[in-house]
Amino acid sequence: MRHRYKSMLPGRLKRMISFKSSALQAQRRPRLPAGVRIYAIGDIHGRADLLADVLKRIDADMIKNPVSAAIEIFLGDYIDRGPESRQVLDQLVVRKRSHKTVFLKGNHETFLTNFITDPTILRDWQRLGGLETLMSYGITTVIKPNAFGQAQLATELDQALPESHRLFLADLKSSFTYGDYFFVHAGVRPGIPLAKQHEEDLLWIRDDFLLCEDDFTKFIVHGHTPVNQPDIRPNRINIDTGAYATGRLTCLILVDDVMQIL
Repeated sequence: MRHRYKSMLPGRLKRMISFKSSALQAQRRPRLPAGVRIYAIGDIHGRADLLADVLKRIDADMIKNPVSAAIEIFLGDYIDRGPESRQVLDQLVVRKRSHKTVFLKGNHETFLTNFITDPTILRDWQRLGGLETLMSYGITTVIKPNAFGQAQLATELDQALPESHRLFLADLKSSFTYGDYFFVHAGVRPGIPLAKQHEEDLLWIRDDFLLCEDDFTKFIVHGHTPVNQPDIRPNRINIDTGAYATGRLTCLILVDDVMQIL
């Protein structure tokens, strides 16, 4: 079915991210090992149309610029808000079979699996766009179902959720480290070593992380908090550009010590 939204993402747009601020000049640029290219993709939120476009552009870039090793890292929040959460997961399941990929867990993914065993979380999930996810699985709901209705919806989701989606969600990682980079959905808790971070912070943290200017020992690549355009700081970059609302799904290319937007 043709999507009712039209992507606002400019075709073939590539923009180099500048490292020329005095803060970044004062420290070594983060770097990947030679021969490795990483494609990091921000929060998708049910926009299967934008995901399909990004995957096509990654494939085209790989043909144009071959590399020894390419890794695609997805930063979580694949579902909710947008209208095609199921279709997004379908695409990612297929992508995982044929490409080297890393899929991180976002805070939204925790609701989908937890709702099946705890239907009472529906109202919290609903505020985050959960009803759109249920509808993408063909489940009809009302705005404020009672306890019986919540339990019924959980049963329907349990029956509708493909096994491939269950396995995909169960295999999501909380974080991923490569070279000088640390990839995570939301951010990290300042003052705690990266190896000892709590998953709740990795999935949910905002101001304590966003306002911190400390060196985290690795350069943090994250999403979770929507920004108008990729937001680069001396210690991190945020690539959640609010895809479900803006039509802009950001893909960050990392190679050597260079960052580029695909």
